[in-house]
Amino acid sequence: MARMHARRRGRSASHRPLITENPEWVPLNKDEIEEIVVKMARDGATSARIGLVLRDQHAVPDVKLATGRTVSEIIAENDLRPAIPDDLTALMRTAIGLQNHLNENKKDLANKRNMQMVESKIRRVVKYYKREGYLPADWQYSIKTAELLLE
Repeated sequence: MARMHARRRGRSASHRPLITENPEWVPLNKDEIEEIVVKMARDGATSARIGLVLRDQHAVPDVKLATGRTVSEIIAENDLRPAIPDDLTALMRTAIGLQNHLNENKKDLANKRNMQMVESKIRRVVKYYKREGYLPADWQYSIKTAELLLE
């Protein structure tokens, strides 16, 4: 399938091996993994960061295979879910950086277009999260509120 904002196709990449159960060599059991996830979530780490730390420092290749639940599900069960989802936060940080650049460089038309594409993506993601009930129905995105929420 073609990209949304470009006329090129996607690229093939390597895929994770198809395994259906947790490998024997994983040193941590289910409860220990959940404790680490909850502790890191309380410290403010994103679910992606938690997965990276578990993979690189604790040799847990896949949290879902080890515990039966994803990192996000474990975080949600312990009522540690952030007010704004991680992917939306990352997009809003990108938009803030682009806006700061555009305030200094008024004639940078390429980045002006990038800003439009990022804000379009933010609106689509917000619509999805409102539909799923993660964000309240009256939540609105603007660059000013994003700066206040994230900084």
